[in-house]
Amino acid sequence: MEGVIHGKTINATIKARESTMSPATIATPSSVTESEAKLYLSMKLFEIGRLSCGQAAELAGYSKRTYMELLGKHGVAVMDYPASELQDDLGHA
Repeated sequence: MEGVIHGKTINATIKARESTMSPATIATPSSVTESEAKLYLSMKLFEIGRLSCGQAAELAGYSKRTYMELLGKHGVAVMDYPASELQDDLGHA
């Protein structure tokens, strides 16, 4: 059958501060590990502002410190601070 990816499903529950969100089930190719899928999903949700750094780290299964290092290695900014504001702040320091 064309268009069908044979693989596995990944279950992930994302916990918010106030409550637990609904669990999500994601089908992935067998070449993608569960930890890899959780890491990349968490990075994207963090990058677009849907998860805090702590929530994303928890989803991916890492400590916050390790997760922040992984974000840097993958080119995802840990802080969204425009360069112009940084220059302005440094000029007033």
